[in-house]
Amino acid sequence: MKTIGFDNDLYLRQQSEEILDRAARFDNKLYLEFGGKLAYDLHAARILPGFDPNVKLQLLQRLRDKIDVVICIYAGDIERKKIRADFGIAYDADTMRIIDNLREHGISVKAVVVTRYDGHPAVNSFINKLERRGIRVYKHNSIKGYPADVDLIVSENGYGANEYIETDKPIVIVTGPGPSSGKMATCLSQVYHEHLRGVSAGYAKFETFPVWNLPLNHPVNIAYEAATADIGDVNMVDSFHLEATGQTAINYNRDIAIFPVVRRICERIMGKDQAYVSPTDMGVNRVGFAISDDDAVCYAAKQEIIRRYFRYRCEYALGATEKATIDRIKVLMDNLNLQEEDRNTVAPARAAAEQAANESGKGDDGYYCGAALELPDGRIITGKNSPILHASAACVLNAIKALANLPAELLLLAPAVIDSVSKLKHDIIQTRRTSMDLDEMLIALAVSASNSPAVSLAMKQLSSLSGCEMHISHMPSPGDEAGLRKLGINLTCDPKFASRDLFIS
Repeated sequence: MKTIGFDNDLYLRQQSEEILDRAARFDNKLYLEFGGKLAYDLHAARILPGFDPNVKLQLLQRLRDKIDVVICIYAGDIERKKIRADFGIAYDADTMRIIDNLREHGISVKAVVVTRYDGHPAVNSFINKLERRGIRVYKHNSIKGYPADVDLIVSENGYGANEYIETDKPIVIVTGPGPSSGKMATCLSQVYHEHLRGVSAGYAKFETFPVWNLPLNHPVNIAYEAATADIGDVNMVDSFHLEATGQTAINYNRDIAIFPVVRRICERIMGKDQAYVSPTDMGVNRVGFAISDDDAVCYAAKQEIIRRYFRYRCEYALGATEKATIDRIKVLMDNLNLQEEDRNTVAPARAAAEQAANESGKGDDGYYCGAALELPDGRIITGKNSPILHASAACVLNAIKALANLPAELLLLAPAVIDSVSKLKHDIIQTRRTSMDLDEMLIALAVSASNSPAVSLAMKQLSSLSGCEMHISHMPSPGDEAGLRKLGINLTCDPKFASRDLFIS
């Protein structure tokens, strides 16, 4: 059982009060840049045990009568089909998913802004798709000389050339599917237009990480560096805040580097008396005040760093990241004296793969794979691949049998179902490998459950696997990865290919 280290109720209460106080400071018209994940913030949930991954949606529900929501998406992310790794979907699709999530919580989206718009056909198709579903879309072009040329930026040819977004509520939440979506520029552009209209609007920033009131080398803050190793974010003491207030606060390099420009823009629009003294001063984040068990969050954060290390090594093997990313996160691992085997499921998964290879008599050449899963009660369950099942599928079956107190030797998949799936894959679809991946196994399990109370009992345990940790000795197939994502299992894997094939459908 995971130790709870974060108080959601305290966080919601303090965070909503902080946002309302900040809005009151600016004549009740605040443009609030919402960084990080708006919904399903799985990174925060992993490193802050007890943090509800949808707590930001709950926060917006509390403020529902006082907020409008604007979503920004960078045109370039649409063009190159940038993928959100934790869900495996492109940013344009994630934008639509965010809209759906907000609607489910009774929150409507005022508009979508395509930033740095360039007229690309894929971008226009996305705009048409939204507008034909009744969603207002605004297009903001790039500003030449941004962000250095403040004179141009704060002029009719800079922010003034952007379309003004009509809003009604005192607080405008500006969010996006990922980093560099143009949220800050959209906020400041709106503040510029409001001041032209005689409204003394202001700007503030809501970023969960790094946590400004935790030490620089606190594992939670280091976990943020690990999560952004691919873009090279580095935590730093906010020198502006230290100089202005005498207090130590933590921010990250990009915010600190750009702050002098942001301050000049804010001074030009709002006047010096309303401008901020530091990047930390711009923020409204209260997450650090809701940590209830520091030991618990330190342990969870260290586990997240190891998890990110495995993920980047796999991305490097797939050609999706650079060696510099691996080097950065390896330094973070070394600084905290972390080893791969500090993740409880790593050694058992590798041992299961070695056992499968030895039993086959083919050694490593047989590409045998092992998987290990840690149950909520701390038990480690393993599985290995076979002509019938992938290792992750076998591991999940073994896990739900253990949770249901069923005999390990009990067969959950009906032989007739296995035979039908095998014939479908071999004779009709004509695939070379007929073993079932996790996604296929879950369907076969559901079919088998219709005639077996024991299988039905085991299948009910699948929901207990959400949040559990798994390691696989090889990189998963698409079907395994999709199944694990649906079950909510936190996966890591060794950067090894399970097949010599270059193309895997």
